Amino acid sequence: MAFEITGKMHRIFPIEQKTATFQAREFVLEVVSGQYSEYIKFQAVQERCQLLDAFREGEIVKVSFDLRGREWQGRYFTNLNAWRIEKAEGTASVPEQHPADPFPDYTAAPPPMKDSDDLPF
Repeated sequence: MAFEITGKMHRIFPIEQKTATFQAREFVLEVVSGQYSEYIKFQAVQERCQLLDAFREGEIVKVSFDLRGREWQGRYFTNLNAWRIEKAEGTASVPEQHPADPFPDYTAAPPPMKDSDDLPF
């Protein structure tokens, strides 16, 4: 399954040599979801670990990834495997997390309808 997501590069971890022939590198993307940010951890494996060298924390990026799951000794694991990372086009910054005024502005609301006291039934 392939997915894409855009967010701010929050944290980039160093490459970890898991075995003699396998390496992985994790990174965290900050994605604004409603009023609060979500911090989503991805991993890049093998030759894709070097993709992260081109990016710095704080940059806005688009990540293409696969959702992977496996079972090991009765436990279940889920990984988000990044296979492409690129600078997000047309995005200067992450949208404001918290609005300055959390209450809506009702001054621009339409005027009440005539005969608004009539019940619809």
